[in-house]
Amino acid sequence: MTEMPSINSHTPTLTSRLPNVGTTIFTVMSALASETQAVNLGQGFPDFECDPALVDAVTRAMQAGHNQYPPMPGVPELRQAMAAKMKALYGLSVNPDTEVTVTAGATQAILTAILAVVHPGDEVIVLEPCYDSYVPNIELAGGVVVRVPLSPGTFRPDFDRIAAAITPRTRALIINSPHNPSATTWSEAEMQALQALLAPTDVLLISDEVYEHMVFDGQRHQSAARYPGLAARAFVISSFGKTYHVTGWKVGTVVAPASMTAEFRKVHQFNVFTVNTPVQHALAAYMADPAPYLNLPAFYQRKRDLFRKGLDSTRFRLLPSEGTYFQCVSIADLAVSERDLPEGDFCQWLTREIGVAAIPLSAFYGNGFDQKVVRFCFAKRDETLLKALERLSRL
Repeated sequence: MTEMPSINSHTPTLTSRLPNVGTTIFTVMSALASETQAVNLGQGFPDFECDPALVDAVTRAMQAGHNQYPPMPGVPELRQAMAAKMKALYGLSVNPDTEVTVTAGATQAILTAILAVVHPGDEVIVLEPCYDSYVPNIELAGGVVVRVPLSPGTFRPDFDRIAAAITPRTRALIINSPHNPSATTWSEAEMQALQALLAPTDVLLISDEVYEHMVFDGQRHQSAARYPGLAARAFVISSFGKTYHVTGWKVGTVVAPASMTAEFRKVHQFNVFTVNTPVQHALAAYMADPAPYLNLPAFYQRKRDLFRKGLDSTRFRLLPSEGTYFQCVSIADLAVSERDLPEGDFCQWLTREIGVAAIPLSAFYGNGFDQKVVRFCFAKRDETLLKALERLSRL
């Protein structure tokens, strides 16, 4: 009897496009949390449902027959709603036909922007710690990653170091405010300093603003769209998933000048072509009422305050949480046996022994820089947060 070959018997050897990329820390920690039945405050997504009216709007869109391909840039009504929001919130007038594109989430938007403008050998500056997709995206485009650290301890931008990193080969700079993972937000003065720094250059800006509606304590989100010198060179990226508690829907937008949008869409039409039709129609209808996103800062600030108050009974040292739905803490004041662990090992220990999962900040640095800081996500039901706090009170 002839033995059937296995599927792997003649598989060619591959040379990886991303040889340094493995399983993400978010996948690892979520799997460990599930295995140990820990409270998962690691990965950044809500454990509560979105507004039922939004789900109903999707159903109505499907029943109305919105189930075939929409226009490549996105449903016109959604692009118009986004343009109106940009004008109302940030004072930026944009053409919904030529300057707004609907994307399959912010991660796709970032990749597409990079593929659209970065040529092999171009340099792209990232400010560490940074979201884990930035560096692989740049490498896939053949670009050169230039890492500039945010100031350790405060996570403020260091403009002298950013200026020193700009060369004739610098194609783009990626910024993120409110910032994941540190939960800091850029100030008006910092945005003005960035505008002045980039003014004499041709450096493009990729502004990751997915947490734009999660800014606390009466502060105002400083979008790149507010600053003419930045808006003229920026891809401004937003996320409906973050704003409306539907991260699994994977829908976002990119706002950029017409010439930049044209290049963006050249790539967009071939890597996703377009985005879920009924969801786009539902989001367009839902955006007619601005209250859900205008009320979001208060919604998350209450959860932040609940979580921070609960952590007061522990030996964690709280870092500021100015925006996002994250809270970073220093572990430097814990008992010797715990504080001497590297951040990654501490998070493993915390998950297994205390029953709460967190993410080490070292995972957001290319060199694994360890400053004894870990990140919790408080985008959870109150009962989830209270359960986690009860367990963390053992520290």
